[in-house]
Amino acid sequence: MTSTPDWLIWAFLSAVFAALTSVLAKVGIQGVDSDLATLVRTFVIVLVLGAFVVATAKWTNPLTLPRKTLLFLILSGLATCASWVCYFRALQIGEASKVAPVDKLSVVLVAIFAVIFLGERPSVKDWFGISLVGLGTIILAIKR
Repeated sequence: MTSTPDWLIWAFLSAVFAALTSVLAKVGIQGVDSDLATLVRTFVIVLVLGAFVVATAKWTNPLTLPRKTLLFLILSGLATCASWVCYFRALQIGEASKVAPVDKLSVVLVAIFAVIFLGERPSVKDWFGISLVGLGTIILAIKR
């Protein structure tokens, strides 16, 4: 009997929470500037994740991390910030059921970037699934 890989469980949970994020944010940003809403959301994340890291004794001084690690974590944080600002603006003016799937075009882009920058080689089956995500995005984006 094959057990489910741990990464798959965590990835599925990520999808569930991302879906909740979209629905809850769509309700929460009504009548509020999307940038302010993103800031409030980020503040909550910092508080909760900070408490979690401290409570589980995982805190170490981030300045002791290798420079390359710190640089790429900072760049990733900047990309996350840009993504969230764009996502919340899109949610404020668009339907969550359309914005979220288009946002998932990131699946296609991650695969392409992973090949270019990380040297990963997805299988034909993987590319087929990735292509279906891209096709779904295009179908959603086409106006009736």
